Amino acid sequence: MTGGHTVGMFRRRRRDVTAINRWQRAEPADGRHLRSWAREHLGVEAYVEPATAVTGMTVVLVAHDGEWTRRRVDGPDAARRLGKDLRIPVYDVHRVGYPQRMRDHDARLRIVRRRAAGLSGG
Repeated sequence: MTGGHTVGMFRRRRRDVTAINRWQRAEPADGRHLRSWAREHLGVEAYVEPATAVTGMTVVLVAHDGEWTRRRVDGPDAARRLGKDLRIPVYDVHRVGYPQRMRDHDARLRIVRRRAAGLSGG
């Protein structure tokens, strides 16, 4: 392998990493969505999720009825600022887990979808 070839390989690799990092960063639309969603729902709490190999750090907002939404944030400080701005509690999901009402909400949705699929198929 020549030196020029090696440099070309590393250049491609850097571009790939840059593309991945772009998916990990929060965008202004993420913050707008979280703020808007929190204002439209009651009893909202924030649950901070760690970054993964695919996405950056995210926040899950969960309302009193278990409805939820998830968006990226630019790190733990941004998640805390969001909570402070919205006057909602912020939890580390690794420490406290997801609230039962969120799981119950998802279970109700699965039942509704199954019933709808059964009705439309028969």
